[in-house]
Amino acid sequence: MNMAIPQRLEFDSTMALEQPKRIRPSTWSAYLHLSFAQRARGVRLVETAHEGPLYVQKAFYPEGDQCAHCYLLHPPGGLVTGDDLSVSVQVQANAHALVTTPGAGRVYKQREQGGVQSQKIHLNVAEQACLEWLPLETILFPNSHARLNSRIDLAEGAKVIAWDVTCFGLPANGITFDEGSVDQHLQVWQAGRIKLNERLVLDLPLRQPKQGQETSASLKPTLLTGNAGLRARPVHGLLIAGPFNIDQQHIDDLIEQLRAIQPRLAQEQAAAVFSVTQNGAFLVARYLGWCTESAHHCFRQAWQALRPVLMRRSAVPPRIWAT
Repeated sequence: MNMAIPQRLEFDSTMALEQPKRIRPSTWSAYLHLSFAQRARGVRLVETAHEGPLYVQKAFYPEGDQCAHCYLLHPPGGLVTGDDLSVSVQVQANAHALVTTPGAGRVYKQREQGGVQSQKIHLNVAEQACLEWLPLETILFPNSHARLNSRIDLAEGAKVIAWDVTCFGLPANGITFDEGSVDQHLQVWQAGRIKLNERLVLDLPLRQPKQGQETSASLKPTLLTGNAGLRARPVHGLLIAGPFNIDQQHIDDLIEQLRAIQPRLAQEQAAAVFSVTQNGAFLVARYLGWCTESAHHCFRQAWQALRPVLMRRSAVPPRIWAT
């Protein structure tokens, strides 16, 4: 019987040492559309469409069926390089909706491959409708590169109260926003004409030298540190409300009432700034300080004064604010 002689096996090093595969970083593009309408049983959330981790569970009615409260949910809790969030809210004629968030948004530091984190908000308010856009703060981590764009379109007789609070770095932990960029844009349109146009562009491409390594370039004031900018105060807030159709004397009285609002923390009162100005038919409030809690305290006090005058409804806070 003939037996086959096994052939000698040669060791091929390429079999054991394969070239590592390049892993492409994951990104999330998320989209959410909400539409509110007046129905026989009150204001209802009549349409939702979402893609990715961005949605709402249902509408709540802590102040009756004529105003729907919704909590926008984003389970990841923040944006990494390449992420793109898009939110569209439509309030149909004669309806009233309030949209807020259960927690702060975050924009994390840039990945090695570079890129930006984007968020687009489009709010469309139809005839005689009201929308309140009242999210919690957005925290920008050092070396994040955020592109935050918001547009509000108002029809005839539509009303809006909207705010935005941005925290540069993590001041409570002593972490400053010493490198990164943000392009933050807010526009309000009515009847095809722009009514408000706010934009903040900040670019810190290089990390500041450590203590003892300062150079003349690193000592140059930036928009974040200069007297004509944010004056080294890491928390910036903007609130808009309008359009008002009351006489000027009532607007002046309301402005004086709002200007009496003080930051919540006593140690902040000397350093924080809360101001109110009139821009056409809109009132614009600004906060500049060190604490997001203080910013929200000021804005909620302002909201409690503005809402009854502008929207003819007493201020009933969303239940999620108490948790």
